[in-house]
Amino acid sequence: MKLVREQGRWRLRLGLRGQMLAMLGLMMVLVVIIFSMLWMNEKSNHREMVSLTEAAMSNIDQGNLKRKGESLVDRWAADIASALRDRDSRALQGKLRDLKKQNDVVYAIAFDNRGIILADAAEGGSNGKPMLDPLAAAVSSAVGDNKIVSQWNEKLLDIAAPVMQGGKRVGGLRIGMVLHEQSASNVSLLQPLKNNLKQSNDRHWRWLLATTIGMFVIAFGLLYLLERHVVSPVRDLSLATDQMEQGRYADVNLSSNRLDEIGGLTRAFARMSAGVARHDREIRRMAYTDSLTGLANRLAFREELEDRLLTLQAHSGELALLFIDLDDFKRVNDTLGHEEGDEVLNQLALRVKTTLEKHGLPGSQVARFSGDEFILLFLKSDIRNSSSELAEDLLAEVRKPLNLHGNPLYLTATIGITLFPFDANAAGVLLKNADIAMYQAKVAGKNCYRFYSRAMDQAVERRVQLEQDLRGAFERGEMGLMYQPIYSLADGRIVGAEALMRWQHPRLGMVPPSTFIEVAEQSGLIEMLGRHALVLACNDAAMWASKDNTLPFVSVNVSSKQLRGSELVDVVETVLASSGLKPNQLHLELTETAILSDENQASVLLSRVRATGVKVWLDDFGTGFSGLSHLRRVPVDGVKIDRSFVTDLLRDPDDLALTTSIIAMAHSLGITVVAEGIETEGQYAVLRERGCDQGQGFWLGRPMLAQEVAKLFSA
Repeated sequence: MKLVREQGRWRLRLGLRGQMLAMLGLMMVLVVIIFSMLWMNEKSNHREMVSLTEAAMSNIDQGNLKRKGESLVDRWAADIASALRDRDSRALQGKLRDLKKQNDVVYAIAFDNRGIILADAAEGGSNGKPMLDPLAAAVSSAVGDNKIVSQWNEKLLDIAAPVMQGGKRVGGLRIGMVLHEQSASNVSLLQPLKNNLKQSNDRHWRWLLATTIGMFVIAFGLLYLLERHVVSPVRDLSLATDQMEQGRYADVNLSSNRLDEIGGLTRAFARMSAGVARHDREIRRMAYTDSLTGLANRLAFREELEDRLLTLQAHSGELALLFIDLDDFKRVNDTLGHEEGDEVLNQLALRVKTTLEKHGLPGSQVARFSGDEFILLFLKSDIRNSSSELAEDLLAEVRKPLNLHGNPLYLTATIGITLFPFDANAAGVLLKNADIAMYQAKVAGKNCYRFYSRAMDQAVERRVQLEQDLRGAFERGEMGLMYQPIYSLADGRIVGAEALMRWQHPRLGMVPPSTFIEVAEQSGLIEMLGRHALVLACNDAAMWASKDNTLPFVSVNVSSKQLRGSELVDVVETVLASSGLKPNQLHLELTETAILSDENQASVLLSRVRATGVKVWLDDFGTGFSGLSHLRRVPVDGVKIDRSFVTDLLRDPDDLALTTSIIAMAHSLGITVVAEGIETEGQYAVLRERGCDQGQGFWLGRPMLAQEVAKLFSA
């Protein structure tokens, strides 16, 4: 029996023993109640029997008293007849007093035919007064009928008789008699009965008491047997279950030589406990071990780190965390396949483990943290210098060529390092710090290591703050669009404009697109920003009108996340319908890398977009495709040559040749070519000579407001 808390309330929970005791107690209470009721019923029957006997004897005594009274009143009525006729009060008074002296007579009254008392045996009687007591009416009626009447009032017997003289009624006589204590004969008869009933009651009481005690003895004997042969084994099984639930399989000790069901259950439970312990060891091994490399996994490493920190906080010491991330490992999986990638991870895991053992660092631990990330910890006094030496050796080991079926493979790694207790005291914070340091090492150029510093936290905080400020920037009026004109290189006529997003931060000023676009991509805000930009660009372009009645277009950049979504076509159709812009006036620009991430899906989606009449352009062309032949498999209307080719167009023959090839091949496929980043008149002239269709750049026109672009179209 114990007190447990369930659903916010305390409840008393009875175990098997408690339930048995409760049932036994209830049964005993019921037995005592039943036996008590039987005994009380018997006593009641005995009392009723005595009462009935006494009542019967009392009725006999009352009958005898009535007969005696009627005989007495009849005899004395004749005796007082002459005195009553003569109204001789003195003679009547004397006779009545003699009558009252008879046994059991308590009063005697003589009255006339009108019910007026003529004589009363009592001292100071009511002579001359009418009879007004409750029995008087019946007395007068009965005497008037010349009959003797007997009436009972509690224990009093009232008897009245007419007094006759010469055949005429001259009045009446009324006497009262009382039934005193039972006669001696009645008492002598009742006493043996009472004695016999008392003896019978005592015998029954002793029998009930003996039966009750016997039942208690049997019940407690049964309880003992149940406790020993049922409750105790079940309690042992329950204890073993609790121990198994807590993972204390070594404490489980179950055995039984009994041949009944309880013994079989105990032995079966012991076998099950051994099996569960074996499976638990296997599950824990699987749960705490990386299945690919055999190293500890993230969970095991986290627990080990927390244990080490508790020990170090109690006894002091220094600890280092090294977060290792392989550079561009996705390229291995994409080019060689995942099986080869797994082999690479196995070889690198062995190198990391061997390097750690070579340094002989005490309390070291290495784990595979995620796909291509490893993390290790070690303890040492000169922790910073030891970390630098270990990081350099690890980078050198990773740089050594890997042997994949006789072919060499070269990889590099980036390492972030954080130190306890200098950087943090908690496991979660240390892991975060190591990740931040690794990210900063990536920014620094990869294939290097960086120690965590507070300044790195500030950079992360700035990025988080920038992400928060980016939310709602359009609604607050901080973000808008600028438009860079696009010209036809053949005749120098403006034909459209590219929408460029600009963010005027109230505190930071103009935030470069390269900064906030990256944040928007990583935080998932790019889809919301892209939708806002599309709506605003279409609304602005709908107001543009050319003086030669040609329809100017607006080009809007679409992110890879928008391309991967399934709502792009619906969004475009909705925006066109609400703005009134014709479909062929909208050009969607996508990067080559966005298309290459899933070329099949991109081809299907772009086909649906082009079916609406909207044109699709590839931005930064030449930087993402491995071959120009991909243009045949991707449904596009135009390509924009990346500015990196245009910049060195006049100085680098290779860039000129590549640009010329792009223009020729695009034209052979019926695709429009646009050159980006035209900064000089010479670049403009060469591109026009090579047949480039359109161009944009600072030499042609800088980004401007929508109203200024509208003036260019109408000029």
